[in-house]
Amino acid sequence: MSSTQSEGPMLLTQRRIWIIFAALISGMLLSSLDQTIVSTAMPTIVGQLGGVEHQVWLTTAYLLATTIVMPVYGKFGDVLGRRRLFLVAIALFTIASVGCAFAGDFTQLIVFRAIQGLGGGGLMILSQAIIADIVPASQRGKYLGPLGAIFGLSAVGGPLLGGFFVDHLTWQWAFYINIPIGIAAFAVAFFTLKLPNKRADQPIDILGVVLLSAFTTCLIFFTDFGGDDDHGWGALETWAFGAGLVVAALLFVLVESKAKDPIIPLSLFRNPTFMNATLIGLTLGLGMFSAIGFIPTFLQMSSGTSAAASGLLMLPMMAGLIGTSIVSGILITRTGRYKLFPILGTLITAGAMVAMTTLSADTPIWLICVFLFVFGAGLGLIMQVVVLVAQNSVSPAMIGTATSTNNYFREVGASLGVAVFGTIFTTRLTDNLTSVFAGAGASSADAANSTATLDPQTLSQLPDAIRDGVVTAYADALAPVFWYLLPFIGIAFLLSLFLKQIPLSDVAGLVARGEAIGGDEAEALESAQRASAGKAGSPKAGAANAADANAADAKADAADLDAADSESTTEEISSHR
Repeated sequence: MSSTQSEGPMLLTQRRIWIIFAALISGMLLSSLDQTIVSTAMPTIVGQLGGVEHQVWLTTAYLLATTIVMPVYGKFGDVLGRRRLFLVAIALFTIASVGCAFAGDFTQLIVFRAIQGLGGGGLMILSQAIIADIVPASQRGKYLGPLGAIFGLSAVGGPLLGGFFVDHLTWQWAFYINIPIGIAAFAVAFFTLKLPNKRADQPIDILGVVLLSAFTTCLIFFTDFGGDDDHGWGALETWAFGAGLVVAALLFVLVESKAKDPIIPLSLFRNPTFMNATLIGLTLGLGMFSAIGFIPTFLQMSSGTSAAASGLLMLPMMAGLIGTSIVSGILITRTGRYKLFPILGTLITAGAMVAMTTLSADTPIWLICVFLFVFGAGLGLIMQVVVLVAQNSVSPAMIGTATSTNNYFREVGASLGVAVFGTIFTTRLTDNLTSVFAGAGASSADAANSTATLDPQTLSQLPDAIRDGVVTAYADALAPVFWYLLPFIGIAFLLSLFLKQIPLSDVAGLVARGEAIGGDEAEALESAQRASAGKAGSPKAGAANAADANAADAKADAADLDAADSESTTEEISSHR
């Protein structure tokens, strides 16, 4: 690949880094908020648009589109540059938000939700990759921490905002809110995200993109159908998608092994440090998202509050996650060492899960909040750290691909975990609830109907004895699931023990690739440019400008040599890992 730079290498001064970081924060907020804001508005949306039987598609369409495009944005960002892709992602997301707000029926809403996902997946991946472009790995922790904290804030703020809009305005406001944020994010990115553009010198791996998309689609449908009452794990169509994902995976490996510039280079999986970090993300996805997905439902039933109000009960988990994300990032920046944090994180997360196996109808809410705080604190020590490790383990030319692949496999783990363990939870819960209503004198048909239509409002109107039985049924169904999740956290712990501690690069991705000048050189050159601009009216301006230009060229040449040396050293380190 080659870059097209008409104005020479950009200057990565600290001021410019913070300005670009502000653009990334706004983009990340846009995508992460929308993953959760719809959850509390969903019952109202499907009721008004008449899509109750298809409501799962409101979530599935977004998840499927987001997961499919993750590797595409990562690879294309490496090949074509990330600035234009970031702007396209914001524009797609914002335009799709307008479409969602004005959707006339449920089908239109699902289509626009999928388009939102096409933008949202890009915002997540490109934000993390651009940070690696502008900040050296040795300094990146203190930037990745706040990016991770945005997810934490959105996980709580989204449901609260969604509930507020439904209660006091209309459900359309869950999408209206994205429009001004999206316009502002686009404007900030357009004027501040001055990253170099590139052009590919190898053919785009279109067949690899198609096969990876087919694999992802089959995976999402396989897990959705398997966990769905209308299909289930015994259904022929469920296993048709299962066979499809196996075939797509085999063909994908075959195609990637022969592609000139593969969408996910197989060489990544021969890099033990990258492979270890990605497997930690995969196993964490299996356990983490399953737990996060089940707990809010239990909180609603045990506390008798609405979905919006129960979101407040998740605040302790987010406080723990945000706190340790930021603290671990700062400590990694100061010490240059990261291995300890995933080890501690998996132990703390496992301890919280063991505590959650004791959940019962009598467990006080404050104690559940303590469990959640500890659980979040453990996750905060792992999530952003494994992304940093994955980025640091590859050459600067593959930062985007490494970032997206790591995130992609975490999403794959999440999809599998939520489906498999969701089925275990739902099956146990249905049996427990049917027993509760049957024990209260209801017929089998009435018991099944009461189980299917139960919600927190209905629960609050039931007699005390039945209500207590329902809460106990939820606790008895949920608590054992954490025992099933623990082995995956145990695997993540073992993987963390074998995670190699390699030196964190002191060179930002753009600098290592010769596309920018950073550090003290950038600060000095910017000062020289300002001084030159101030002398523009003097007779000696021409000579001064020429001298500055010559100095800049000399600095750029030196930086290119340093970058080449740095990349050579990085590759040499990788070959010995």
